[in-house]
Amino acid sequence: MTETIDLRAPQRVRHETRSRLLEVTAITDVTPLMRRFRLTGNMAGFTSLGHADHIKAFFFPEGVEPFTPTIGPNGANWPGERPEMRDYTPRYWNVEEGWIELDFVLHGDGPASSWAAKAEIGSKLVIGGPRGSMVIPAAYDWYLLAGDETALPALGRRIEELPAGAKILAIIEVDNPAEEQRFETKADLDLRYVHRNGAPAGTTTLVQEAVAAATFPEGEAYAYIAGEVTMAQAVRAHLTEVRGFRPDYIKAAGYWRLGVADAHEDH
Repeated sequence: MTETIDLRAPQRVRHETRSRLLEVTAITDVTPLMRRFRLTGNMAGFTSLGHADHIKAFFFPEGVEPFTPTIGPNGANWPGERPEMRDYTPRYWNVEEGWIELDFVLHGDGPASSWAAKAEIGSKLVIGGPRGSMVIPAAYDWYLLAGDETALPALGRRIEELPAGAKILAIIEVDNPAEEQRFETKADLDLRYVHRNGAPAGTTTLVQEAVAAATFPEGEAYAYIAGEVTMAQAVRAHLTEVRGFRPDYIKAAGYWRLGVADAHEDH
């Protein structure tokens, strides 16, 4: 009996865990609430093969000089209390030139937003990873991307990296038109923004409603949904229960949960 190989199946790739102490060398406000930092340092061995990869960024208490931990079999070993950490998508990087760019949403008083609001040229940041990549083959008839502004780095990266001929439907929630981003891509992109217009993030059903109302292209699709947990779960349920998507061709990443600090759930 011949085993059938699914050429569309996502592939997991593991990477060696490394931590790096980097320095801010450029700051760009992509939109009023999205700030991009170029961080420079030793990027030797850095690998990120999937658009949904994430590095860990570590945020030290006020007055503590950032430093890299030792890496053991179970990951980072911190002497004393581990600093606060958050996940970030590698947006752009260059190993030979020794830099990486990360996008931060300026949305509140958490450790990451606070760091991003105060950081300046010369500020330090410790990052670790990615520990692995999920590689999605360019073998689907089309791709659905949906999420809120916290997912924009991953969604933007996917939009930019898909090749000519790929069809993308992207539905993204932001606060207002000033927060919309545009992307250079060779793919056939249908980009749709929905706006909260002042409503708090995580309190609307704009993404769910826009996905439910959309007419989808023909063929087999891969869906990546990311952002607030309840939204991501609701869109996933709609795709499997109403639209007939294969569950293994959907990635629903809960980057955050309304009212809960440092929540992250993948389905």
